[in-house]
Amino acid sequence: MSFAPSFMTELHARVSLSALIGERVALRRRGREWVACCPFHGEHTPSFTVVEAKGFFHCFGCGANGDAIGFLRAFYGLGFVSACCAPATRIMS
Repeated sequence: MSFAPSFMTELHARVSLSALIGERVALRRRGREWVACCPFHGEHTPSFTVVEAKGFFHCFGCGANGDAIGFLRAFYGLGFVSACCAPATRIMS
């Protein structure tokens, strides 16, 4: 199954990446970015960064990176369609 590019653009525009990730990971504000300990590998100092303005996350420890859909896929092990439907049903209701 594929989604129209306009749907994906609107989904990325309407989903707050820091809110979506912040519900699952304890984020702290650092300047214009958010930081946390990476949920994908064990660590003691924050290397996981969320850049809301650019719409992506990146871990400098393990190299995990992506957007809102990529985070949900990696965090929960979801497929692409399931990862798209989760935030879409939340913002459309």
